[in-house]
Amino acid sequence: MSLDLPKPIAVYFAAENGHDREILAQCFANDAIVRDEGRTIAGLAAIQEWKAESKKKYQHTVEPLSCVQKEGKTVVVARVAGKFSGSPVDLQFVFSVKDGKIAALEIN
Repeated sequence: MSLDLPKPIAVYFAAENGHDREILAQCFANDAIVRDEGRTIAGLAAIQEWKAESKKKYQHTVEPLSCVQKEGKTVVVARVAGKFSGSPVDLQFVFSVKDGKIAALEIN
């Protein structure tokens, strides 16, 4: 079953599984913020670096399972599998989209 994800979010998940950090520029705003693993990553260049480091460290794949709109945000539950303890795990990706780009992402 495929999910009907907003375009920038669909592009994000395609980049996740395609290991293409350059494609992130198509879905994130230049001043976007990501919160993951207790860190805050600010700005497109830092987000691209964070994604490259994460891929190298965890060698993971991400499979979106569900998508709902909640309080003006898009919440996607996705199964993340890779080289880390407890793999696979279902995580919540909370996106804020503005002007067709991801303005914020929090991964829980």
